[in-house]
Amino acid sequence: MACANLLNPSTSPNMFGDSASPDWLTAEQSTGTSIMAIEYGDGVVLGADSRATMGSYVSNRISDKLTKVSEYIYCCRSGSAADTQAIADIVKYHLDFYSIELGEPPLVETAANVFRELCYNYRDSLSAGIIIAGWDKRKGGQVYAVPLGGMCVRQRMAIGGSGSTYVYGYVDSHVNDVKTKKECLEFVTNTLSLAMSRDGSSGGVVRLADISKDGVERFTILGDQLPRFYEG
Repeated sequence: MACANLLNPSTSPNMFGDSASPDWLTAEQSTGTSIMAIEYGDGVVLGADSRATMGSYVSNRISDKLTKVSEYIYCCRSGSAADTQAIADIVKYHLDFYSIELGEPPLVETAANVFRELCYNYRDSLSAGIIIAGWDKRKGGQVYAVPLGGMCVRQRMAIGGSGSTYVYGYVDSHVNDVKTKKECLEFVTNTLSLAMSRDGSSGGVVRLADISKDGVERFTILGDQLPRFYEG
């Protein structure tokens, strides 16, 4: 009886005796994820989980999906990790030129429209759902959602990623009660914790950012510090 080729998983028989290549070996790295942002007063709070996957394989459990594109503007990334990282880098490049030419920080709306143009023009090639959040002196704290396809819309609160489907009811029933920075931080943490507990592609730690005229403040909620809900 021939031995299984352990050095080449694509030809190794599985438990049923068939030769099959594990999906995660060839799967694209994805940030199948839970992301969220919400406006409050004169600022915004945004957050995301930290699990990146390749199919059903967890390729990175501590990734940072909150990406800085300007001093007061961040984006939350969902979709293909490579696509969203490339888009964020291009947007940052354009916003840096904007700042140099005009001599002032870019507007959040400007950043959102650059994201929209890229996601729309390359909608057939990219897998990217982006939430843009930040502060500027003209409109204060703002949240814009750019889902798959390249639409751009401003919302007081936006959620995205695979985990968002589990928490729409929760956010709809609680968002009107959330007013202050502290309440927003707690609300985002609870929402992401609920999504992570149900969605197999979301997990790890919760990363948060508060953006206001005073600057950017980052927080990390470790797995053993996350709020606990019904677990069956």
